[in-house]
Amino acid sequence: MSHEDISASTFRYSAVTFDCPDPAELAHFYGKALGLPVVFSAEDFVLLGQEGAAGLGFNRLADYRRPTWPDPSQEKQAHMEIGVDDLDAAQARLLALGAVKPEFQPDPDRWRVLLDPAGHPFCVSTLV
Repeated sequence: MSHEDISASTFRYSAVTFDCPDPAELAHFYGKALGLPVVFSAEDFVLLGQEGAAGLGFNRLADYRRPTWPDPSQEKQAHMEIGVDDLDAAQARLLALGAVKPEFQPDPDRWRVLLDPAGHPFCVSTLV
């Protein structure tokens, strides 16, 4: 079978998984932030999601090293973009849930860069 014989319906996007030191802690943060329930939980992996929709997973990595954004010495590798209606209100809620706001903000009037409890940078924006 050639790759042309495989239709797009053969594949479906099911989840993105982030490495972290504590899957339960990170799942709690994103579950509260995004309103997603836990659909699977084990000691080293937690999956958030909704029936019929892509999920968000968190995998324990024993030697996890936090990204050092904006310093490139430990790259972020990936980040999420989260759409919001009000930047200030969203930022306040996410900070209350445990996010951290780094000093460097490339364009704070358009989007805010925050760090989740494991140090992964993510953006909140009214443009998404």
